Amino acid sequence: MDIFTHLPASVLQWFAIFISIIIEALPFVLLGTILSGFIEVYVTPDLVRRYLPKNKFLRILFGTFVGFIFPSCECGIIPIITRFLEKKVPSYTAVPFLATAPIINPIVLFATYSAFGNSWRFLWLRLLGAVVVAITLGIMLGFVVDDNILKEDMVPCHFHNYSGEPWYRKIFLVLAHAIDELFDTGRYLVFGSLVASAMQIYLPTHILTKIGGNALTAILVMMLLAFILSLCSEADAFIGAPLLSSFGTAPVLAFLLIGPMVDIKNLMMMLNSFKKRFIVQFISVSAGMIILYCLLVGVIG
Repeated sequence: MDIFTHLPASVLQWFAIFISIIIEALPFVLLGTILSGFIEVYVTPDLVRRYLPKNKFLRILFGTFVGFIFPSCECGIIPIITRFLEKKVPSYTAVPFLATAPIINPIVLFATYSAFGNSWRFLWLRLLGAVVVAITLGIMLGFVVDDNILKEDMVPCHFHNYSGEPWYRKIFLVLAHAIDELFDTGRYLVFGSLVASAMQIYLPTHILTKIGGNALTAILVMMLLAFILSLCSEADAFIGAPLLSSFGTAPVLAFLLIGPMVDIKNLMMMLNSFKKRFIVQFISVSAGMIILYCLLVGVIG
């Protein structure tokens, strides 16, 4: 106790925010790793090929909208996406799911609706923005750039066949895989949360509000703020709603869209799994489409 009493107040605040981010994110990371374990054991490449649509564009749409029935927070989405890719789900299907699942799932949509005073408008604007970004990413990976996005050392040499295992053995394998994934992903979550919490304390927010003088800079400021705060998508609407009077609809919408797709802790986990080239493409396309979409929303009013 004496050690903490001699620490500066800012350091204590840093640690408090760090712990709160970890507590908020850890359940979703745990859920993501358990789902990843189920995918590893129960989903085979043959099963993927059987149920995915044959048409490439339909596969993009499938990945975009499957988050409605297969929700995941951005804190736990990377292990799920990695496992899907290793099971031969095309990147142009998996990446749209990565973009939309933390936004279009029912829990987040209801939180958005509630946070903005039961506003259907904000709910639909957020949902539509996520869909636009996801489809753009899918088209990019399906038709324009190299769709092999996993790091070379992330791709397994062969696939394990667990179909002959008894059910209790499968459950054990799911949990064993989840534990391995949790420790592998968790270190990046911890480091990312540490950086995010430090930036919340030591980056003066009055500078951000001063910069946001016009529509474009306000959108960029709010996107930067979402990246710094690294909130879970279930909670970000309640942080964004009070900022509506200071920044306006378009910047707050940008805040709600970019945060679940790219934040500090999520970026750290992506660096562990994906090629840097793809990460640059993902961030550039996502940010560019969000800026254009929010500027259009601002013009329409």
